[in-house]
Amino acid sequence: MQYWGHQAKVLKATCAAHKLPENWEDQCKQSVFCKAYKIKEYNIPAEPFINSDQTQMLYAPGDKLTWAETGSSQVLVLGAEEKHAFTVTVGITASGRALPFQAVYMRRTDHSCPSKQLPYYQAALDVGIQFVFSGTDTYWANHETMHPCMNKILVPYIEEQKQKLNLPKNQKTLWTINVWAVHCSKEFRSWMHKNHPNIILDYVPGGCTGVGQPCDVGMQHPFKLSTKQSYHEDVVQNFMKQIQDDKKGTGTLTVDNHIPTLQKGSV
Repeated sequence: MQYWGHQAKVLKATCAAHKLPENWEDQCKQSVFCKAYKIKEYNIPAEPFINSDQTQMLYAPGDKLTWAETGSSQVLVLGAEEKHAFTVTVGITASGRALPFQAVYMRRTDHSCPSKQLPYYQAALDVGIQFVFSGTDTYWANHETMHPCMNKILVPYIEEQKQKLNLPKNQKTLWTINVWAVHCSKEFRSWMHKNHPNIILDYVPGGCTGVGQPCDVGMQHPFKLSTKQSYHEDVVQNFMKQIQDDKKGTGTLTVDNHIPTLQKGSV
């Protein structure tokens, strides 16, 4: 205890602690047994055992830190309240293969998505990444955006693996997803049953995403860190260019927070 006290200090919380259900271990254990049963009964190999997860991606993911004079009582951070974002659906298989992303943007037309003229746009399409609009006033994925995610990302991968592994046409796929309103809706479940009857919906126990959702820790955390680093590099390069172009030595640096500009960094 004395040693621990010398190694620690009181720190202000940066986020609220996630509350797990009291019986989260039992729920996760039961979930594992259910998976094992389905894998055994339907002879599901690692390739068609898929996990997907949606996450919010801020256009300007800062760390709320800045330089200030030592002892300053008020420190202002540009863009600290920036909330403009989009949704990314990531996927990974039990065989270790990462699936293409689907990025969902707010509003109702193709103009809501990043420009097709951006340098890396076509390269992203070539590897299967999707840029779709939500059709609503939010950037969250919904029943409609799940259709292209299934039909153009998951299903082509599944069919590819069936041929590669010489699996039967009615081979079952185990798809692990969160207990989310859209995933659990009668509309989505009915659509899946009608259009993709060989895909078994397997839900992560409610409130257990942080401990029972492989994509949450294994994919989302490093993915978000990577995007934050990329954004930081873009900002630094932009500032360096402004400094080089500042012939009058005004020392003024600006950040363009307009949505079209921010969207460029999402490609």
